[in-house]
Amino acid sequence: MEAVLPEDLQRDVGLAKRRHAELCRQRRVFNARTRLIGGDTQAWDVQVQNRKIKEATEKARHETFAAEMRHNDKIACILQDRERRDKKQLCRAITDFQQNFQKLESRREFDLSDPMALKKDLPARLSDNDVRNTISGMQKFMGEDLNFEERRRVQKEQNREWSLQQQREWERARAEHRLAEDLHTQARLQFDETARHLQKLDRSTRKAVCAAVGEFNKKQAAESAERKRQERQQEQADNLAEICSLLCGDLLSENRQQAASSFGPHRVVPDRWKGMNQEQLEEIRFTQKQQIQEKLKLQEEEHQRNLYWDRCRIQKDHSSLLHERQQQRLQRDLRRALDCSNLSLAREQHSRKKQMDEASTSQPNEDYFSQFNTRSR
Repeated sequence: MEAVLPEDLQRDVGLAKRRHAELCRQRRVFNARTRLIGGDTQAWDVQVQNRKIKEATEKARHETFAAEMRHNDKIACILQDRERRDKKQLCRAITDFQQNFQKLESRREFDLSDPMALKKDLPARLSDNDVRNTISGMQKFMGEDLNFEERRRVQKEQNREWSLQQQREWERARAEHRLAEDLHTQARLQFDETARHLQKLDRSTRKAVCAAVGEFNKKQAAESAERKRQERQQEQADNLAEICSLLCGDLLSENRQQAASSFGPHRVVPDRWKGMNQEQLEEIRFTQKQQIQEKLKLQEEEHQRNLYWDRCRIQKDHSSLLHERQQQRLQRDLRRALDCSNLSLAREQHSRKKQMDEASTSQPNEDYFSQFNTRSR
């Protein structure tokens, strides 16, 4: 006997539930009366009941909100009355404080709006040295001081003293001017005497200098003539030595050893090289002949190589042609086989189509319709 597992029981229970639900659905779907009405009354009843419950819940919630709003309005009215009362008391306290402790006379700017300020103020000028008489106040002008007469007398006395002092200064200046002119005249006479003496000394000095310069020039001319004579003699000797050197040197004698370079025996000095000798020319010609023979040999090898590649190419072309012909024959055979296969398939398809046409001409019977509408899904 096989053991029954809990999973099997659950699966069987689920399967039984689904079968029962399917049977109920089939009774409901295949019932002509219910199908004509076209509605699920049980579902509608559930929806109506849910809607009523929802409306009752909304109504209760609105009533709760309304009660809370009325309570809040009452609290707001109480707080507003309290605030109005507190504000009134504060205004009364401020007014009392201002009347008792902030009087008009105790203000800092009371002096600006004091109605008795002009009566309490001092006159515009008490004396000429009043510190209030500033320039911008325009309370004292030139000539309007209180000590005008005394000041005028002092000014006249001062002008007289100034006039006398100017006269004394003018006379003293004239005396100083005359003294300065006398001193200037004496100094000018002394300068003239000194200038005449200096002119005499200058003339005597010039004569001595001219004599010395003439003597020096004579000596310089003699020395220059002697130097030129010696230079001409030296130049003639140098020219003679150069001519001898050229005649006896390697340049005109065409000595080939002078073209030898210090960098090696295979190198020469270009400006001294006189050309190659006969042995060097023979060696170069022999080398050229060898190069010509090597070149001919290479050309012959290249010609043989080209002939070999030409033969290979011809053989390859021939084999390619044979292979192409073989491929053409194979393609013709394949095409014939394919045509035969297509012909047989066409015949088979034609016969099958004919059979289908014959089978499709039959009329449907009860067995054909009984296979439909057997489930509710």
